[in-house]
Amino acid sequence: MDTILLILSIILLLIGIVGTLVPILPGVPMCWTALLLLKFTSSFGDAISWTTLIVLGVFVLIISILDNLLPLWGTKRMGGNNYVTWGATIGLLFGFFFGLIGILVAPFIGAFIGGLLSGSKFTHAMKHAAGAFVGFVMGLMLKLIAVGMILFFYVRAFW
Repeated sequence: MDTILLILSIILLLIGIVGTLVPILPGVPMCWTALLLLKFTSSFGDAISWTTLIVLGVFVLIISILDNLLPLWGTKRMGGNNYVTWGATIGLLFGFFFGLIGILVAPFIGAFIGGLLSGSKFTHAMKHAAGAFVGFVMGLMLKLIAVGMILFFYVRAFW
């Protein structure tokens, strides 16, 4: 049973790491679930306390909520609308196929195109895209911090 839990945990962790960058997959919750599965193995379970899991679980919940709200907040703060938000999301999906540069640049381009499609002038669309981009980057940074913390405890369990 331990072997199955360990394999599932590693698979969830790897998918979760990818999911940190892919908006379709709940990356951070998947990484936390991988840590939870590791807790139930007899070999590594003692290395992770329930307090650690609960604190990280609350942190993951907060980050997951903020990850959805920050791009909206950035967009609205700069006067953008739903077109800008959808443009940033679609841009991120396309950008994923172009590596790290695509992941960073495509949401901005998508938000900018969304702003233009909504009828905004060039300068306003640029401002809206900047707001969406700042919100996206803030959410990404929070997710990376959370995954880093989870990875720390995950690797620590093996030592």
